[in-house]
Amino acid sequence: MIKAAIVGLGWWGKYIINSLAASDKIRIILAVDVNADQSRDFAAEKNLALTRDLDVALNDPEIEMVILATPHSFHEDQIIRAAKAGKQVFCEKPLCLTAASAERAIAACQAAGVKLGIGHERRFEPALVEIKRMIDAGELGTIMHVESNFSHDKLAHVAADDWRANPHDAPAAGMTGMGIHLTDAYLNMFGPIAELYAQTARRVMANPSGDVVSVQLRFASGATGYLSAILVTPLFLRFQVFGSDAWVEARNESHPDTPGVTHLTVCRAGGQPQTTTYEWIDSVRANFDSFADSITGAGDYIFTDDQKFQNVQVLEAICNSVADNAVVNLQPTGT
Repeated sequence: MIKAAIVGLGWWGKYIINSLAASDKIRIILAVDVNADQSRDFAAEKNLALTRDLDVALNDPEIEMVILATPHSFHEDQIIRAAKAGKQVFCEKPLCLTAASAERAIAACQAAGVKLGIGHERRFEPALVEIKRMIDAGELGTIMHVESNFSHDKLAHVAADDWRANPHDAPAAGMTGMGIHLTDAYLNMFGPIAELYAQTARRVMANPSGDVVSVQLRFASGATGYLSAILVTPLFLRFQVFGSDAWVEARNESHPDTPGVTHLTVCRAGGQPQTTTYEWIDSVRANFDSFADSITGAGDYIFTDDQKFQNVQVLEAICNSVADNAVVNLQPTGT
C-alpha cells in the first residue's frame, strides 16, 4: 500500500479522496490545503491529518507519494519540490502551462528517479480504450479526421476571484478544464500535432478567458481534427473518428465523476451503424491504480514523458493562437 498526501481540497481533490477511499493500492493519510480551516471538517470525516504546509508532507518519511490538485501555475514548483524530496508525484492536468515549465518538471522527476502521473482519466474509459484498439488494429482504415467535444456547466458559476476564473491559471476558456483531455487522447491515438488554429468566445461568463474554445488542427500524419469545450451548457461529451473504412463515435451520458453509460457506435463501409453500451467505471481510480502499479513494478503506465510534454506544448500553442489570431506550427520534440 502506497501512502500518499494530497495537496488541494477543492472539488476535484475531494473527489480523488472519495475515489481512492476503497483502494488497495494507495492510501491517502495527509491533506495539505492553504484553507485548512475550511477543510477541517472534511478532513476529520475522512480521517486525514491536515496541514497548511506542503513541507510537512515532503519531510514526512511515511509519505511516499504526493498528489497535486492545486492551481495550474503551482504545478511546476510543487512537482520539482516533491521530486527532490524523493516522492512519487501524481499531478492533475494540465501538467504545466508552458512547454518550458513541463520540460523542467519532467526532468526533475527523471533526475530524482521518481514516477510522474497525470490526471487524464479519459484514457481509461472503456469506449475510448476500444476506439484506440480499433485504430491500432487498422479496423477504421486510414484515419481521415477526428472531432470531439467536452462541455459542461460544472464550472459555470465559479466566483470571480476563484483561480479557475483567472486567465493566468485557466487560459483559453475551457481548455485547461476539459479540452486538455481531448488533446491528450488525440496524441495517444493519432500521434503528434503539426499545426493548429484556435479561437475563444466570451458569451455569458465574466471570465476574461471566455466560455467557449474551438481548435482546428492537423496531425503530423496528415489527418485533420477539431475539438471544442464550452463552460456554459448542459453536459455533452462526444468523440468521433472517421476512417476510410469505418467511423466510430462515443457519446457519454455522464461526467467522469458520475456513474452513467457511454454509447459506442460503429459504422463500417456498406453497413449500418451498430451501437454498444458501456457501463461506467471510475476512470479516475483506474488511472491511479495504473500509476501505483508502475511504482511497484506490477505494470506499465500508459502515459509517456513525451506525451506529457507534447500535450502542454499543444496547450501553449492554443493559447498563443488565441492571443495572435494565427495558425501555430508545432515541432514536437522529446523530453
